[in-house]
Amino acid sequence: MAKIETHGLRKTVGVGGLFSAAYGNVGSSIYYALGLVAVHALGLTPVVFMAAGLLFAITAKSYSEGAAMFPEAGGASSFARHAFNESVSFFAGWALTLDYILTIALSAFSVPHYLGAFFPPLLHNPWDIIGGLVVIALLAVLNIRGLGESSKVNVTLACVDLATQIVLVIIGVFLVLNPSRLVNQVHLGTAPSVSQLIFALSIAMLAYTGIETISNMAEEATDPGKQVPRAVNLVVLAVLVVYFGMSVVALSALPVVEHSVYVHGHFQHHFVTQLGTKYQDDPVLGIVQSFGLHGLLRIGLKDYVGLLASTILFVATNAGVIGISRLSWSLSEHRQLPGLFARLHSRYRTPWFTIVFFSVLAGLLLIPGQTSFLGNLYSFGAMLSFTTAHVAVIALRVKEPDLPRPYRIPGNVMIRGKAIPVMAVFGAIGTFAAWCAVVALHPEARAIGIPWMVIGVGGYFFYRRRQGLDPFKQYRVQRHQRPAFFVELEYRSAIVPIFGTDVDANALRTAAKLVGEDAMVEAIYVLRVPSQLSLDAGLDEEEQLGLRVLETAKLRGRQAGLKVQTRLIRTRNPGAAIVEEAERRQAEIIYLGTAHAPVSERALGPTASYLLAHRPCRVVIETPPAES
Repeated sequence: MAKIETHGLRKTVGVGGLFSAAYGNVGSSIYYALGLVAVHALGLTPVVFMAAGLLFAITAKSYSEGAAMFPEAGGASSFARHAFNESVSFFAGWALTLDYILTIALSAFSVPHYLGAFFPPLLHNPWDIIGGLVVIALLAVLNIRGLGESSKVNVTLACVDLATQIVLVIIGVFLVLNPSRLVNQVHLGTAPSVSQLIFALSIAMLAYTGIETISNMAEEATDPGKQVPRAVNLVVLAVLVVYFGMSVVALSALPVVEHSVYVHGHFQHHFVTQLGTKYQDDPVLGIVQSFGLHGLLRIGLKDYVGLLASTILFVATNAGVIGISRLSWSLSEHRQLPGLFARLHSRYRTPWFTIVFFSVLAGLLLIPGQTSFLGNLYSFGAMLSFTTAHVAVIALRVKEPDLPRPYRIPGNVMIRGKAIPVMAVFGAIGTFAAWCAVVALHPEARAIGIPWMVIGVGGYFFYRRRQGLDPFKQYRVQRHQRPAFFVELEYRSAIVPIFGTDVDANALRTAAKLVGEDAMVEAIYVLRVPSQLSLDAGLDEEEQLGLRVLETAKLRGRQAGLKVQTRLIRTRNPGAAIVEEAERRQAEIIYLGTAHAPVSERALGPTASYLLAHRPCRVVIETPPAES
């Protein structure tokens, strides 16, 4: 039997990709978080965002250390698995699923509000609810069919979004900034009151959740130990600058004013800002419309922000669907959720049940039609996950002090010979205190959050006992053994990608005509992993097909007198994987025959286009004759 080589995962994400993915999630929340916080924080909204941002910055350091140590999907759940046991890991993961559900619901509900710049009925119930449900349903269908993510689109949108937000701050500074107005609208103890301030702080963490994205994508980073911390630092810096600048400009454009209401024979006075009332669901549009611009300039800026925000929020909703798919796959793979959550669609090979199940839950939470309801609940799961991450990082310092740590949180205190990270300690105390505030002040957290955790954890123990598994021990779904032999070649000439239906290796035999008799040909089977799954997801059926095809390719190549090397690569971007392999092998030619490729690749599809745009050597593409 021919010897087949497979080794490693294709890691292609750099600092830019990690930053754009995280900022796409964290930065998108400004489009609804600004209004939710301003309702309670009033004139102290910028201060509240900075206080919450400090806690976020500390939390980001713990995620940097954890993700650099364990570059795998799961985030806090993964850290807890290594630090404690499977039950604690599931606890963190289940709390995180609630966050993803709410990310989907919040982002989807905000999309129609920003599209309201073009279609005003979308600004109000029931059309905003219907619009949000349509967004969720559409993305569920597209993700089942394998929509995935485009790293280029994400990077571009993240850069455009960040640039736009900075430009809006600059415009606001010149047009509406009024320092004396900012100071005079604060009446500490009254507007806001102490209880309002605490309430606002508990909501403000909503603005900074999304750091799990970097942790989930760390498995795809080329150098997690260096790239993850750099990306985290960039996200923290960008988000702090944008939130502070936008909130300062917002309160200059839409200041806090005293509002009087005549009730039961006397006037009641309270303070409000239109940022948290009229524009609570679309605060950035409110800011733009309050700049004092006129004519086409005002209309153009409003339409641009409405279009950009709705696009960013649509992408954020999709990221939530993909994030919860990867997380549930990870939990199912470790037998923390039933295997149904990892079941793949027979045609599209995506986790259809997970996508449908959690999309339906997100849709149900969206039905009340209140951004405040979703925002108040959001911090519940986030604070639990953050607290678990901090505690896990501290515990690993004690239990596994010699474990390789490509990145270490700075500022440590030696206790009994162990380096304890002070930031993580303060972070754990701060996030747990914030969670307590959420539970105490938010009825939604008590009504939905606590039952969610009780039902989830109870279901986990029931499932483990039903399967005869110890709830505290780690188990993993068994996969077929993968051969993993690797032989360095002294001469490399051709790269030949082989598609799944090319069982007779016709592409290899055609490529043999293009190389010399002493040439070495590398036949590559590129296994495309859907974005909804972790890169190391099982896909046993597809992988075994790839190995059989490669085995046939090696035999056919020998019959044609070729020296053939074979390799199976798992990737999300086939074109990038082929280019990187050609550069690594210093290949002189890439031959791509698309006769047996998927329908989308038969002509000049995405893979062929990528090869032509990034060709590291000569590229020959043979497409099948057009059907008459």
